[in-house]
Amino acid sequence: MDGTGVCTMNIFLRLCRCAVLGAAFLSGSGNPAAAAENSTTKLDSAGVPFIGGVGGVYFFAEPGELVIEVDKCDLNRRDARTELRAILAGPDRQVLQEAIIPDDGKPRGSGRGPVQTCRLTTRVGRKGVYALNITVSQDRYGEAMVWRFRSNCPKFLIETARGHKDARHEEPIVLADPGRPAEVCFWPRRGSFRVELAQLPKGAASPQIVDANGASIATLRVDAKGEAMHEVPASSERAASPWRLHLPTAQATISIDGVTRWDADDPHPDLCCWTPHATSWFPLLENRWLLTPYRRVAFGEPGQGKEIVFQVRNDSARRRTIQLRLEFPDTPWPVQLSVERLVLAPRETRDVTATGTLPARGQTRTVHLRAAPQDDSSFSTYATMTVTADTAPTNKPLSMPLVLKPYAHENEQFGYLPEYPVESQMYFDPQNRPFIRTGTGIAMLANGKWTSVVIDSASSATSSKVSFDAEGRVYVLGSVGKVVALYTSTDGGRTFSAAPIPARERPPRSFDLEVFTGNNPLPGPPPVLRFTQTAKDEKLFWRSLNDLELFVPRLENGRVVIGKPILITRQSIGLSSHSGIVASVVSHGSKVHVIWGEATDPATKVPGVPAYAATLDRDTGRLGERALLGYGAPANDIHNSSSITMDGEGYLHGLGGTHGKPFPYARSLQPNDVSAGWTPAVPAGEALGQTYIGLVCSPDGTLHAMFRLWRSNIEPHPASSHATLAYQRKRPGQPWEPPRVLVVSPFSEYSVYYHRLTIDRRGRLFVSYDYWSTFWFYRNDLPARRRTVLMSPDGGETWQLPANADLAGSATAPGRF
Repeated sequence: MDGTGVCTMNIFLRLCRCAVLGAAFLSGSGNPAAAAENSTTKLDSAGVPFIGGVGGVYFFAEPGELVIEVDKCDLNRRDARTELRAILAGPDRQVLQEAIIPDDGKPRGSGRGPVQTCRLTTRVGRKGVYALNITVSQDRYGEAMVWRFRSNCPKFLIETARGHKDARHEEPIVLADPGRPAEVCFWPRRGSFRVELAQLPKGAASPQIVDANGASIATLRVDAKGEAMHEVPASSERAASPWRLHLPTAQATISIDGVTRWDADDPHPDLCCWTPHATSWFPLLENRWLLTPYRRVAFGEPGQGKEIVFQVRNDSARRRTIQLRLEFPDTPWPVQLSVERLVLAPRETRDVTATGTLPARGQTRTVHLRAAPQDDSSFSTYATMTVTADTAPTNKPLSMPLVLKPYAHENEQFGYLPEYPVESQMYFDPQNRPFIRTGTGIAMLANGKWTSVVIDSASSATSSKVSFDAEGRVYVLGSVGKVVALYTSTDGGRTFSAAPIPARERPPRSFDLEVFTGNNPLPGPPPVLRFTQTAKDEKLFWRSLNDLELFVPRLENGRVVIGKPILITRQSIGLSSHSGIVASVVSHGSKVHVIWGEATDPATKVPGVPAYAATLDRDTGRLGERALLGYGAPANDIHNSSSITMDGEGYLHGLGGTHGKPFPYARSLQPNDVSAGWTPAVPAGEALGQTYIGLVCSPDGTLHAMFRLWRSNIEPHPASSHATLAYQRKRPGQPWEPPRVLVVSPFSEYSVYYHRLTIDRRGRLFVSYDYWSTFWFYRNDLPARRRTVLMSPDGGETWQLPANADLAGSATAPGRF
């Protein structure tokens, strides 16, 4: 089969999948009306102009049939397979239908392609906010195509929300339909704001800004460059209705302060919501996240009372009363709400608990929780709670990989509702009790229950790591203002005392400290590393120079003394720790081993970031010569933080950091010795797109790595690339095994998992992760993150979603060294 046949078959298979989800209609006739002829439902004939970017639409739908048609035109500016994916989800984010509009197959440079159309329909049983999610393969910014939609729903808001950029978040509204006029209706901020237009057609008539009462605010003069601008002064008298920007010709790139770009005090940052019709506006912004999570799934024993916690949020600038009530899709069953009415201050969030009694074994029950603001009887929406009297899928090893689906992650698929905090990763003390760093304190499991302690009400976590010494002391890093301290607890985490780290004037800084990685029990306080940025390369975004300093704290009369910093290098590339959370330091006895990557002269060609290691002798205070382990491609990239651990015999193992390339691996030739030489660096695999190292070593000497791994042109995203969370291990004396994918992303294009790999005193593996999509529309849909913990009790053979009962267990002495 030739390439065209393969593409056609993939499109056919994707459309077959859509037919399973619902009756998706696809038309390539070039006539937007063709789809409408298949239904008697009247759609908005004025519709929406063609727009650029991606994102989606929120519909406030009443009971009855909801019909949406989406058009796409490829611009054919580059060689890319641009498949538009349209996902329709209900108020509880149950996916109701999905459709694909394929690439038009036209060559690069052929100009704007034909209109292709898909139709999505559903029967609205109860009113609420429905979501249409629009993404495009190989085009996360929506620059290679334009799209529009029509619907029979009169109330809707567009949210322009592209993929992320490593820059200030902006979402310019792009109109690309020059054959017609258009309006952009938006909510104006009360402060002053600027409206800027660019790429207006030559000879374009003057755009006009009109307020909520229809009064003209300004007529904008278009200059010879096709640009126009107007500054609107601040006013506290903005009416509670949208303003309109009228364009005689729907061709422009529009930027509006408070709408497409934001300041810290804007009421709705990062939400570019607008509509082409003032009559289509509905109060989404002040009711955003009114009731979350949108859906919860739970399992339990027959007759058990199952509690599900929801959050009610007031996103308006005024005090509001929110009414709550239960709605049953069929026969009512025993469910109680902790409260039926909440009075919320502006921007306040409160919990409400729904407690349902589980039915007979094998049966499932569903209830909807509706939230309605008392000051707006026209608006309400709902969340859904589903309970099943059966053993939860989380109670047994999972079939890997976990394939996350849009709006259906671990809870929706497996009923994952952990009793433990998921704010960050777990670390285990010498008795193998789990601890978790929280924003202002620490959480720990004792006698089967989790308790939380605030370390210092004024402090915040500088690192999410938790360290322990052999006597059970607990160590964390925290900061109050610019002062960073090593906090120590001698009573199992109940109280802490601070030992400030000597300050440096120059920010920004980042810190790391030694934690248990399998075979390195600490005799005292953990070594601490400080990375201080001293220069930022203006030409190479990921290159900076950092001073890397080592602190070796000690105990004196029961008190922690930090000591003076020891300079390791002035050429460190820095520390990348949001994912992987590398181990930069490991120690045994008097030897403290540090690994780091260095920035190099951009004029000198090198194969990547050099990974160096050096040893400090605690007894003599002498810093040994550094050793080169290998190079992690590409050069001068802060993503390429390296990681070090040791096995039970004391041999050191290092992985060099990379950004989308195989990790280089090397092992020390002598135990507990950096300077005696290393094995030649070898890649962890061939042609692996690896980034963000997590590295530990089990008591039997097996190395375990967790990382992001790129895959391209395979299911479930055959039209593009996608990121996975992958695991790899190396048994003693054996090469690295091929990676195993643990988690697959629900969307193509860029993703990251914010993963952190840890190991307990019995050698069990724990990975905490939080899937993060590049697409703002998807991330904006929930105000909270969805961190998950996976556990492997057998060295990476099987994985499960652990319960509290899985976290207990006596410790095993690490290693033989």
